[in-house]
Amino acid sequence: MFKTLRRAADRRRYADSRYGWLFQPYTGDEMVAVACRSTEPAERHGEPMAIAAVRLSGDRVLTSESLDLHVRQPAGFTQETVRRHGLRGIDLDDGESLDKALERFLDFVGNRPLVGWNLEGELALLNRGLRPRFGFDLPNAAIDVAPLYQRRQRYRHPQLEGRPRFEEAAERLEVPMMGRHSALGDAVTTALMYLRLMRDDSARRRSS
Repeated sequence: MFKTLRRAADRRRYADSRYGWLFQPYTGDEMVAVACRSTEPAERHGEPMAIAAVRLSGDRVLTSESLDLHVRQPAGFTQETVRRHGLRGIDLDDGESLDKALERFLDFVGNRPLVGWNLEGELALLNRGLRPRFGFDLPNAAIDVAPLYQRRQRYRHPQLEGRPRFEEAAERLEVPMMGRHSALGDAVTTALMYLRLMRDDSARRRSS
């Protein structure tokens, strides 16, 4: 309820601004898969180091239409961050400022629906940067691939329990891991998993 009210207030406040169009219903057939890298294991408490997005159109992942941004080394960057993501401080020296990275992200994504793995965490990371700089959270419709996959597994294998892992889901769906140590690789892999789940769901409905 709180998120709905906040989104409605943002829509009224920014209707006539540069970003007013983001709050309009999307009428096209594209989606955008997103993935981020954070200084902390839990995106809710970290700072963004990398932001990536790739467009989907129909049953295709448009890898030629993608966004892959490094953010200039944030204050929370540590040696543990290096070990976890393989990103060194020198890799971020030529990165964008967070302000510029978020601006480019908004321009690329537009008002298209977003797709992600454990998307709530990714959105929390992005919105924590967007709200103080732009005054609003992402208003886009959102589809989280993790619970979609979990429902599929429960339907096919009711005995399985626990939270699904990204790598395990990709393997079971026979989707290649694209550049596992990059945000863009995760975005592309997530897009492929989403399309595979949609194809499987469509095939199951036709056969029932």
